[in-house]
Amino acid sequence: MNPKILPLPEHYSPSSVSEVWRVPYQERAKEAEKWAKKFNITPSSQDKFKIYLLLIDVQNTFCIPGFELYVGGASGQSAIDDNRRLCEFIYHNLKLITEISLTMDTHQAVQIFHSIFFINDKGEHPEPHTTISSDDIESGIWKFNDVNASSLQITASHGQELIQYYTSKLKDGGKYDLTVWPYHGIVTGIGHAIVSAVEEAVFFQSIARYSQLDIQMKGSNPFTENYSALSPEVLLKANENKISENNSKLIERLNNSDAVIIAGQAKSHCVASTIDDLFHDSHLAKKDFMNKMYFLEDCSSAVVIPGVIDYTKTTNKIFKKFIDAGMHMVKSTTPINKWPGICI
Repeated sequence: MNPKILPLPEHYSPSSVSEVWRVPYQERAKEAEKWAKKFNITPSSQDKFKIYLLLIDVQNTFCIPGFELYVGGASGQSAIDDNRRLCEFIYHNLKLITEISLTMDTHQAVQIFHSIFFINDKGEHPEPHTTISSDDIESGIWKFNDVNASSLQITASHGQELIQYYTSKLKDGGKYDLTVWPYHGIVTGIGHAIVSAVEEAVFFQSIARYSQLDIQMKGSNPFTENYSALSPEVLLKANENKISENNSKLIERLNNSDAVIIAGQAKSHCVASTIDDLFHDSHLAKKDFMNKMYFLEDCSSAVVIPGVIDYTKTTNKIFKKFIDAGMHMVKSTTPINKWPGICI
């Protein structure tokens, strides 16, 4: 075994990755401290080469069978297998991972991508996975559900103006039409929580390396989608007032690292959108940022609904652009010190 690769701790159970359970923090903390002493794991503050692990939306809502937007893939096991490999990657590389960030899709009931936001002339809400274009709004197929206006602290006319402007901005930007998703990632709910096995692994790393876990909430603004961890789909309202902000603090954290590793769900949506924002960031482009990015290709999957839709080919085309720009595609089972450009 490579001397930099650590064994898996006894508490880790691959079969538990598909389940939801309580992490025994106090017990794991004691084990992590003993683990650090046994394997001479130093505090992350001593790292000369800083490796940042960015995990996108490894939440129950996307990763556990039976939850709202489970990324099962063609096999039905994709997110489970991805997270099993991810947990093992974290444990094997505790000595090398300096810092971990977790992004969390964070929603409430009344948001622009949930059914309750819209209504038609029959008083019906759109079904999940309905797409709504600017033409649909202009022709009156779907309207702002104005009974939401009071709780959103806007007027009914403002709500209608907002959805027309928002869908037009998506069209003008060459993006997809607005998708109505099943209610998911509801803050305080069990679907919002991080997958238990992943939560346990990152907690273990945090204690063993004296490295505070960084939590990045995204998607709570009711007036915009927020696939990317770095920015919402639409930033400005029709009056040029801001809907939301770019996540400049996360960009700065990533920029200050020597290597950035990315994994999570879903590869076709939130992962791709996050990397695309990094790809287009003018400040990062000047620093040739893509060359220090590493994508764990076996710890992330595209959305596939057998017989309905398969985003695999579209996603592969998008990722080819990132690879051509310098991003490295790597396997979680390949030792980090064997990756191109890693100096440890």
